[in-house]
Amino acid sequence: MPVPHDIEAEIYFLPPEHGGRSSPAFSGYRPQFYYEGHDWDAPHEYSDVEKVNPGEKVRAYLGFLSPQEHVGRVYPGMAFLVREGNRTVGYGVVKKILDLEKSAARAVQNK
Repeated sequence: MPVPHDIEAEIYFLPPEHGGRSSPAFSGYRPQFYYEGHDWDAPHEYSDVEKVNPGEKVRAYLGFLSPQEHVGRVYPGMAFLVREGNRTVGYGVVKKILDLEKSAARAVQNK
């Protein structure tokens, strides 16, 4: 299933020696998007590359599983953490808001 393009972000994955992943990430990777003290599920899509190795930076599209929770709270220039459980594996910056409002309206309508 394709990842919704709620936001575009730039993400840097930490290398293993700094607590990051020891294996590459691929489109469909579903870590937590952490901000304001909360973890949120947000699958990733990497359209420019096949995989992202630890220590690399990538442009990613993220789709929130609860998009209605993020409208008006996520904004361009906002920093966030990429986490697996309570372990930080990367750092990101929101570059653009794309289809977040459409995804949120769809989520509310489908409840």
